[in-house]
Amino acid sequence: MTVHAELAQLPPVSPNRERPFGIYIHVPFCATRCGYCDFNTYTPGELGSGDLPGSAGGADLLGPPAGATPEGWLAALRVELRLAAARVGSVPVQTVFVGGGTPSLLGGAGLAAVLGAVRDNFTLAADAEVTTEANPESTSPALFETLREAGYTRLSLGMQSSAPRVLAVLDRTHSPGRAPAAAIEARAAGFEHVSIDLIYGTPGETDDDLCRSVDIALGAGIDHLSAYALVVEDGTALARRVRRGEITRPDDDVLAQRYELLDARLSAAGLHWYEVSNWSRPGGECRHNLGYWDGGEWWGAGPGAHGFLGATRWWNVKHPNAYAQALADEALPIADFEQLEGPERHLEDVMLRLRLRRGLAVQRLSEAERARIPALVADGLVTDRDGRLVLTDHGRLLADGVVRTLLG
Repeated sequence: MTVHAELAQLPPVSPNRERPFGIYIHVPFCATRCGYCDFNTYTPGELGSGDLPGSAGGADLLGPPAGATPEGWLAALRVELRLAAARVGSVPVQTVFVGGGTPSLLGGAGLAAVLGAVRDNFTLAADAEVTTEANPESTSPALFETLREAGYTRLSLGMQSSAPRVLAVLDRTHSPGRAPAAAIEARAAGFEHVSIDLIYGTPGETDDDLCRSVDIALGAGIDHLSAYALVVEDGTALARRVRRGEITRPDDDVLAQRYELLDARLSAAGLHWYEVSNWSRPGGECRHNLGYWDGGEWWGAGPGAHGFLGATRWWNVKHPNAYAQALADEALPIADFEQLEGPERHLEDVMLRLRLRRGLAVQRLSEAERARIPALVADGLVTDRDGRLVLTDHGRLLADGVVRTLLG
């Protein structure tokens, strides 16, 4: 067995059975790289692996077993899940989330195999939520039917915008109408829970562009929408364009205005916020993501995936080849870990729970932190509802600042 000096040895971890437990699986493949994206994803050219599967209809996994190919990634994933189950034990899995990257590039057979690998090693709860993300251009009615038969219960589609000029700035390759069409196809295949992602504040976007995008998403019958302000991340193509002066950096005042606009439109349509960037109809909330925000635990599998159990947070090596090499030698592909205790754990607890509509229990705060609440209430940023601190509409726009003030 090869000794990987660069790998960290994960300390003993076990889930708290009083908390929800989920599994996140990271698919590191994309057909092309969007200009704003700094996620741990790789295109065929970056991996030197040729074409990826996943045209409309969903191709089977192809290629030799190497980390740079979907087939090799899946083989490594199976090993990681087996090693993870040995660490975690028999705790039931409440949620599974397959993200990326572009999971739909794996096709129906590939995504069915991913869920099969989870089932081979873990027990899914009877009401488990099983989500996959998808790029609209790599989906089809046949794909959705296969996913439903495999046991997926929820679909998250990356739409970002319906305006061609906005999609062009973001380097999105799908046609403006494909995302809502895919949502309709998914519902026809039996998906009760379908979500669409939007990005707002892209240079060149207008209020009308955003309103039209929201209306088109709602017209597709979705029960969940996530909307994120465009962030210019260092090292991305978008950051280079901003630096060269080709486009302007998103304006904070415009971002706030757009947030208020989409919140009003979604609320009027019956989708209400349950987390600062997420809206749903009753029962449409993403249970997996609620686990992240509300003290749940999860195993993160795949290149670059993060996991959290007890007080330990860890993250895997990023490159698919390094990931596959470690698992070929039966070693967990852990790049590093940290123990979240004391002030660090408290900071995250406050920061994440305060973003939720249900708010943060005041009893979780220290005496000094509680003393800062009246000033935040007076400024119209929070309300105290039966012992829970909840952001106001204005407070949602300044959530990070509220947390900083609260923690002192």
